Amino acid sequence: MQVEALFSLFSTLAMVGWLILILLPRCWSWLNQFPALWIPLFLSLGYSLLIGLYFFQAEGGFDTLQNVQLLFTSPMAALAGWVHYLAFDLLIGCWIARKADGLHISRLIQAPILLATFMFGPFGYLLFMLLKAINTFGLTRVKFPESTS
Repeated sequence: MQVEALFSLFSTLAMVGWLILILLPRCWSWLNQFPALWIPLFLSLGYSLLIGLYFFQAEGGFDTLQNVQLLFTSPMAALAGWVHYLAFDLLIGCWIARKADGLHISRLIQAPILLATFMFGPFGYLLFMLLKAINTFGLTRVKFPESTS
């Protein structure tokens, strides 16, 4: 399969997971398993295959920034890196959603945090942790509207 076709496949699959996570109700446990378990598992399998087949063929490595840049000049190694981001960002998004639901944070408040996690990974995680800290440590007692999920 060509690298662009694999890129599209993995990206579309991750997008489906994010759409389920952000837009659909979380009251159906079978549906929640797709973004929280099955899609990351498939992405992890794809990542593992890409790394196993192509990592040692690529130039570069992880010892210097210049070598990391060189590593990502290989299309398949770059694809593996992309799939790595897709899998872990979705896992963190699912963790955020589960914790936010437990804190009764409205889905309207969760949505921009989850979008930030989808687009910028660690930044979305930081936003959630700041919101959680504000509520937990009483910096200001935020009263979250009841979740509608």
